[in-house]
Amino acid sequence: MTVTFHVLGPFEVRRHGRPVRISGRKPRLLLATLLLDAGRVVGADRLAEVLWPHRPPRSAQANLRTYVSSLRSDLGAERLRSDPAGYAVDVTVQELDLLAFEELVDRGQYAEALALWRGAPLCDLPGSPVWDRRLEPLHEVRLRAAEALIERRISVGDHDGAAGELRGLLAEHPYREDLWARLVLTLHRGGRKAEALRAYAAVRCRLVDELGVEPGAELRGAYELILADETLAVVPRQLPPDLPDFTGRAEAVADLGRPFAVAVISGPPGAGKSALAVHVAHGLRAAYPAGQLYLELGDREPGDVLAEALRALGVAVAPPTVAERSALLRSLLAERPMLVLLDDARDHAQVRPLLPGDGSAVLVTSRRRITELPGAVRVQLGGLATEEALSLLGRIAGGDRVARERDAALAIVAACDGLPLAVRNAGTRLAARPGWSLSVLRQRLADDWLGELRDVRVCLDQGYAGLPPDAARALGALGLLGPPAQPGWVIDAALGRPGTDEVTDLLVELNLLESVGTDRVGQPRYRVPGLIAGHAVDRLVGAPDGPAAVGRVLAAWTATTEHVLARLPTTVFSLTATGAPRRALPGHTLERLTSDPAGWFEAEHEALAGAVEVAAGLGLAESAWGLAAAMVPYLDLHCHLGTWRRTHTAALAAARAAGDRYGEAAMLRGLAQVALYQDRYEESAEGFTQSRRIFHELGDRRAKAISICGLGAVSQFRGRHARSLGHFKQALAIFLATGDRPGEAYARQAIGRVCLKSGDLAQASESLGQAMRLAQELGDAHREGCVCVQMGHLHQAMSFHRHALEIFESLGDRHCGAYALQSLAGLQAARGDLVRASSGLERSLEIFQELGDRSGEASSIQLLGELHRSAGRTGLALDYLRHASALRSSL
Repeated sequence: MTVTFHVLGPFEVRRHGRPVRISGRKPRLLLATLLLDAGRVVGADRLAEVLWPHRPPRSAQANLRTYVSSLRSDLGAERLRSDPAGYAVDVTVQELDLLAFEELVDRGQYAEALALWRGAPLCDLPGSPVWDRRLEPLHEVRLRAAEALIERRISVGDHDGAAGELRGLLAEHPYREDLWARLVLTLHRGGRKAEALRAYAAVRCRLVDELGVEPGAELRGAYELILADETLAVVPRQLPPDLPDFTGRAEAVADLGRPFAVAVISGPPGAGKSALAVHVAHGLRAAYPAGQLYLELGDREPGDVLAEALRALGVAVAPPTVAERSALLRSLLAERPMLVLLDDARDHAQVRPLLPGDGSAVLVTSRRRITELPGAVRVQLGGLATEEALSLLGRIAGGDRVARERDAALAIVAACDGLPLAVRNAGTRLAARPGWSLSVLRQRLADDWLGELRDVRVCLDQGYAGLPPDAARALGALGLLGPPAQPGWVIDAALGRPGTDEVTDLLVELNLLESVGTDRVGQPRYRVPGLIAGHAVDRLVGAPDGPAAVGRVLAAWTATTEHVLARLPTTVFSLTATGAPRRALPGHTLERLTSDPAGWFEAEHEALAGAVEVAAGLGLAESAWGLAAAMVPYLDLHCHLGTWRRTHTAALAAARAAGDRYGEAAMLRGLAQVALYQDRYEESAEGFTQSRRIFHELGDRRAKAISICGLGAVSQFRGRHARSLGHFKQALAIFLATGDRPGEAYARQAIGRVCLKSGDLAQASESLGQAMRLAQELGDAHREGCVCVQMGHLHQAMSFHRHALEIFESLGDRHCGAYALQSLAGLQAARGDLVRASSGLERSLEIFQELGDRSGEASSIQLLGELHRSAGRTGLALDYLRHASALRSSL
């Protein structure tokens, strides 16, 4: 059953093209009010105001229900929807002429849109002030569409058609002098000079007789031009209609509201460059009464664009050369400054011949960052701010819907990256589907945003199609590497050749790649915006060299990370993926980037984590776990436990999926270490046990010993000193047999630590002394610092703790530094230096809490409690001691 609704004129409802009778004036008013806000709930109070404008009866609510019931009988129960706040009618664009009109205007199909109007909206009904909120903007949209259609007819020489349209508008707006001026000039250009003069005489008489005023400057100027029969009789008004729901960009609008000769608006595809330019241009129209030119550039040659501009200014035959056309344009505009909008410029070379002389203003939009025009105001656009994007979504899809499902709306605008084109695309899909919840679109965007946001895809396809193959491949590889900013050398690796600066520069100039600054080791860093990245990845997957490009990047990350790893102050227990591909950077590049190993890791650890997840997602298991394992010494040193856990979890899944048992064991060991640091002892013991078993089955004795050391640490933290000592002695024997001296140093220090805890001071002294000698021989400052902490406990000597603290601070190891602070504070408290002890314990407590080390936190709180008790602060001491006890119970 096809039912259509018509409000652009007398109110009609049709079924299969035949009128449907809606009984009673009030049901018709009710239905008309709902249709003006189709798809949105209209409150019962507003409905009552329309139906009973003076005073609603006491039975108003009951009467509304009766009318709704009657309408459901006429139209079908599914049409009208009840809501606790009121009622709504659900229709599609094809079923309501109002929605169809707005969609056709958005598409620029002005003739088809205007043909839907049969008169004033709902002219056969009494009307209501409630309707004005909707109808007044609608009339403005109709007027702008009519003006745009007139300009289109004039531009193709259809002066008679344009004159007819103008007469129709003047019948509705008889005192609009700008429309009269346009009619007079249109008639003249169409060869109807006498008729043009009669039209001027008629309007002048009306203005004088009815208003007592003479025509204004624009209308008089048109008349004088006809009398002089000058060629330049045209006053172009070519601006496209302004968007009635233009949202945001307040700062850019303010910048462009100040005087300028040339302004360039640039930004990525879909950022709303043209919409901003048109909006600003409409605001500047009054300052340029001589006219406004709109020229769409694209890939057109300057000579063709100049010919179009000259035709718009009344020049029938343009000069033959670009230079002559450009000179004539400047001459024509020298005495009549105009506003010129150059839309979608390719580059500065295309724009230069189109620039008029002084006095005119030129707005340029371009995807490229055009910086070569001297003195130009530059406006760079990105996505809308979140609240602006929500506002735009609400203006298109309905503010009530957005307010009711704010979380889903936030997810939608986030998926759109805040780009106005994407938000508008999402909004129009919702507006056309009033029965959808916003959650439906949120899920569909998550599943296939390229399929949902078709306008965005077309826009991105156009930009991508113009890219050289190398630029397209680099963009896809960077997109696949995810949100973290990437260093510039990644593009060299993706393309498999050095010296790709021209590719990087092109992508930045085209606003497809964001330059996000320079990192601490002096590398420029780049990021691909979200929607552009997703589109580029989609295109890369099907490209012949796509996977290879990403593989080269991962191979370069692996080789570079391992190179830097070897320069860290401690690399104990590192495991290597021997089969992972490696690609070395040029020697001079590698040395420059990695001269500060800790600084390099600090700059790159987020990008490395992203690379691990990319490798895991592509099924490149060995690259994934090899990179994850290579990061461990740095992550351990700087306590980036979240990144450690995230990378190892992803790589573990990839290793298991690929049947890579060595990688599985390496990742299990790493995750167990994280669990140990975070006091999850059962989880930690299970991980170390599983990794030990797999390493044993694979015959890797050193790796097995590493896992055994982990089990020893778990037992020590649980207070099981005998079991812990057994694990460390077993590991020591393996390290000695395999010649692993860093492993031997760790095991001897661990044995000394356990002996110290269990009271075997002689054995502790011997083991720690051996560990110290080994650490110094190996140049392992970090291990030396760890041994110093235990030596300080053994000898009750603050000098050892202070030396350890100096080492850890120089290496940036806050975690071990906190333990050194805690130990030093314990000795200071024992010797009566309570102020320094309290300060040190508070600092260590802060670090333990920040890093999530509950065991260290409990120890510092315990020592603070004891310190307060010795100072006579019994109540405060009791609070601290209870807190420490509760924390230990939870471990």
